[in-house]
Amino acid sequence: MTIIKIHLFIAVFGLFISSAHAEDIHDDHGGATYHAFWLEAQHGGGSEGDKSHVEWDGWVGGDIHKFWLKGELEGHKGQLEESEVWAMYSRNVADFWDLQLGLRHDSQPESTSYGVLGFNGLAPYLFETQAHLFVSDYGDVSARLKQKNHLLFTQRFGFEPYYELNFNAQNVDRQSLGRGLSDGEIGVKVFYEITRKLVPYIDLKYERKFGRTASIARNAGEREEDWVISLGVKLLF
Repeated sequence: MTIIKIHLFIAVFGLFISSAHAEDIHDDHGGATYHAFWLEAQHGGGSEGDKSHVEWDGWVGGDIHKFWLKGELEGHKGQLEESEVWAMYSRNVADFWDLQLGLRHDSQPESTSYGVLGFNGLAPYLFETQAHLFVSDYGDVSARLKQKNHLLFTQRFGFEPYYELNFNAQNVDRQSLGRGLSDGEIGVKVFYEITRKLVPYIDLKYERKFGRTASIARNAGEREEDWVISLGVKLLF
């Protein structure tokens, strides 16, 4: 399986390089290369103790072709519980929409790699949308949908409502996940832009497990829902 993962990564990266060279002449900016990267870190707690979250997301490329990197770390009571890193080729296929293909690797709660296919773009009413399908190296199929909206009261002060939903096509007992909608969260961040590149915020969110995933959590003595409030900062590079 390791050899297959390496070959798949090389194929995705090679597709990005070859496609970028083949269509440089069609790039709106004459083949110029740009980049954007942001890092977000927050710490807070809920009824189950303190929680930390670190997330990064960024790309390098042109208007049509991009190489996209992103990842997340989730900690609970000082222990790393979730860790994932993505690498994707991203191609613009419509106004404000990219088709993405690549790999995701989770080191926690267990080491698992996934093939990734999905879309990243701007839905009506300016909802930033990420919708991705995953196939693991165990053959499990899952999906994730995320949306958020950046709203300003003034030029610097505003709020950002968001939600995330996770789905599984089958039961995944080794990860304590049930088929169907397994878990989700909905929340709002209230922020103040000191500068466009430095944005502190307060985050309030509601987390919940659903269906068989919730039943597994209850049987293990865990809560199936929680409210979490955190302080965080977002940095743009």
